Amino acid sequence: MIHPTAIIDPNSEIEENVSIGPYAIIKSNTHIGSGTEIGPYTTIDQYVTVGEGCKIFQYASVGAAPQDLKFQGEKSYLKIGKGTIIREFVTINRGTEVGGGITEVGENNYLMAYTHIAHDCKTGKGVILANNATLGGHIELGNYVTVGGLVAIHQFVKIGDYAYIGGKSAIVKDIPPYVIAVGDRATLYGLNNVGLGRHNFSKSTISSLKKAYRIFFRIGLTVKQASERVRAEVEQIPEVVNFTNFIENSPRGITR
Repeated sequence: MIHPTAIIDPNSEIEENVSIGPYAIIKSNTHIGSGTEIGPYTTIDQYVTVGEGCKIFQYASVGAAPQDLKFQGEKSYLKIGKGTIIREFVTINRGTEVGGGITEVGENNYLMAYTHIAHDCKTGKGVILANNATLGGHIELGNYVTVGGLVAIHQFVKIGDYAYIGGKSAIVKDIPPYVIAVGDRATLYGLNNVGLGRHNFSKSTISSLKKAYRIFFRIGLTVKQASERVRAEVEQIPEVVNFTNFIENSPRGITR
């Protein structure tokens, strides 16, 4: 299961049923979960934990030092959740001391070719990054976010659960959960109805989210005014509460 040309540091931990291809490099203080497949010419850098059942394709660079001028070689980490697929030429950097020291990729993510996840980013479950999607440092993506090809996301941006970002967009402010955002600079285009339907959101839930969306973004209210009306006029199901709280607590400001 391990090709003889692979270079594996003796201080790494490789669980059972791991496949490592030709000329792959596994550096020290790494942990590779059971059933993971690592393609040829891939580099797994130090202080990386890869969960069970991941697939890492050829030429990926996983866990290299962060591209941050403040980084001085301090110990930092990358954690990749189980079941994640990392395609060709993907680059993922470790964290920095300023950002908490860890980059985290969630379970069952799909990172397509040439995507980049910078230092101190965090992604939730089921995230999809299409080809050449680029995440600057300190970005947080919620669960089941989909990011289209050639998208650039500014440092410190947060994107909420089930949001969809259209291709070639530039994201400079936070994106609320459950919505579609497209453009340079991005604009909201309503709820992610297709995505919500695919994840079996009920019609009543989608209807409540539409009411909340309209109050926040269609009738010219301030965030405070909109929040008060949503709490008074829309059923406070968990999804509506999540939507409202995300907007109220956005440190960068919300894409509108």
